Amino acid sequence: MNDTLLSMNDIHKSFGKVNALNEANFKLKKGEIHALLGANGAGKSTLMKILSGVYEQDHGEILLEGESIRFRSPKSAKEHGVYCVYQEVDTAIVPELSVAENILLDTFATRGNLFVSKRQIHQKAREVLVQIQSEAIPVHLPAFHLSLAEKQMILIARALVHSAKIIIFDEPTAPLSVHESDRLFSVIQKLKKQGVGCIFITHRLPEVFQICDRVTVMREGTSVETFITTDTTQNQIIHSMLGTSLSNELEKHNIHIGAPLLDVEMLSDGNKLQDISFTVSKGEIVGIVGLVGAGKTELAKTLFGYTPMTKGSVHLAGRTVKAKHPSDAIHAGMALVPEERRKEGLFVHESLKTNATFPNLPKFTRRFFMNNFAEQEFAESIIERLRIKTDSTETPLFHLSGGNQQKVVIGKWMSLESELYLFDEPTKGVDIGAKVDIFKLIRTLAEEGKGSIYFSSEIHEVLGLSNRILVMYDGRIVKELSQEEATQEKILLYASGGKEEQHERE
Repeated sequence: MNDTLLSMNDIHKSFGKVNALNEANFKLKKGEIHALLGANGAGKSTLMKILSGVYEQDHGEILLEGESIRFRSPKSAKEHGVYCVYQEVDTAIVPELSVAENILLDTFATRGNLFVSKRQIHQKAREVLVQIQSEAIPVHLPAFHLSLAEKQMILIARALVHSAKIIIFDEPTAPLSVHESDRLFSVIQKLKKQGVGCIFITHRLPEVFQICDRVTVMREGTSVETFITTDTTQNQIIHSMLGTSLSNELEKHNIHIGAPLLDVEMLSDGNKLQDISFTVSKGEIVGIVGLVGAGKTELAKTLFGYTPMTKGSVHLAGRTVKAKHPSDAIHAGMALVPEERRKEGLFVHESLKTNATFPNLPKFTRRFFMNNFAEQEFAESIIERLRIKTDSTETPLFHLSGGNQQKVVIGKWMSLESELYLFDEPTKGVDIGAKVDIFKLIRTLAEEGKGSIYFSSEIHEVLGLSNRILVMYDGRIVKELSQEEATQEKILLYASGGKEEQHERE
C-alpha cells in the first residue's frame, strides 16, 4: 500500500532573474510529521507558498494522493485540503468575529451560506475544539481576546473542520512559551494519529528531534537531503544545511581593540530578554547571532530606548545610561541602524539630503535657518564615502535600491560621531555589492575606535566581521565564542538550542 500523500517533484520558481527554487523535491506521507529545514533564503517559504497556492510554480509537478494538481490560489489549495498555521497568526484571524465564526470562516467563503443558525455554528466549533483539547476556549468570544497560542488552535480547528489532509506549521512555536509549545506538540501528535500530514518548519533543532519523523533540508533553492530523524544527529543536519560551498566572503581583519566602552549587566525587558550581560570595547565589533525569534531585535531596541528595561544596568564610556526614549540613547552616544529601515530608519518620500542630516539638525542650522551649504556638503560626502548610487542629493529615497537606502540609514548617523553603533540585520534584503560596502564601513568605524554590535542571523557574515561572537537563544545569551574558536557548526548548534556534547547516537 502506497502511503505517500504528497509529492512535489522538480519544482522551479523564479522572480525576475532570481532563481528562488531549482529542482526542489518534497514528499510527505499520510500521518507523518515532516520537518522542512534550511538557512535563511534556502527556499522553504517559497516551496510552501507554492503548496498553499500563494505562488504557482514555473515548472514541476505536484501530486496529491497520486493525482497531478496545480494550485492557482490559496482557495484552491484549501479546497484540496491544504491549510497553513502561520507564526503571524493575526494575518489569518478576523479579530472582530467570534471564535466559532473564525473556525467556520472558510465555510461561509466557499458555500456562501449565510443562513446558518448561531446554535449550529457554535455546536460545530465546540465539536472540533474538543478534538484538539481546546474545549476551554469560549466559542462566542471575539477573537481579539485570545492569546497567540489560542489563535493557533483556532487555525488548526479551522483546518480540521474542513477535513484537512495537510497542515503546514510555519515557525509555530516562535511566539509560544514552553508550556504552550508542549500543548501544540500534543495536538500535532493527535493530528498524526488521524492521518493528517504535518509539515513543520522551524529553526529550533531540539523540536525536530522531539516530534518529527523525517527531515528534509533545503539549501539555495534545492532539496539536498532527507533524513529519518531517529537515524541522524543535530550535527549531520547542520552540516547539510550549511554545505561545504558556503565559503566566507569576508576575510578576518585584526583591529586594535582599546579600552572598555559598553558594559551591560543582567538586562531584562520583562518579556523576551532575560538576564543579559556582555561588554564591548573601543574598536571592537561584537557579533550577536541568533535565529529568528531569538531576541536580537528586542535587545537592540531595549539598548536604544525603544522598549524599557525592567532590570539590569547599562554603562557607556563610564556613564550610566538610562534610555527611556531613543533620544536618551542618542545623547549618551549610541546610534541604531534598525532592521525595518523603511518603517523605522528613513523618511522614504523625502530627499537623500533631508534623511542624511535629520539626526543632527543643530549641526546644520544657524539660529533658526538651515545652513544649506553645510547640509549639501555632508550629503555629498555620504554619497561619496558610502558609494551610494544616485545622481543627486535631492533624490527621494523610494527611488533608491534597498542596499542604497540602507547606506543612507548608516550614513545619517555619521554626523553625530557616536561612540557605539548598533547594526540590526543591516544586510537584510541588500545585494552582495552593497553588503561589501557596509562591511567596509563597519570596519572603518572600528579603526576609528568606535564600538559596534552586529545583530544578525547570517552566521557567515558574523563570523567574518566580528572580533567576538555572542549566541542568543530564546531571549538569553547562551554562548560566547572568540574569533578563533567560532565555527558555523558551533554557532548553529547553540543558536538552535543544542549543547556541545557527543550525540548519544553517534
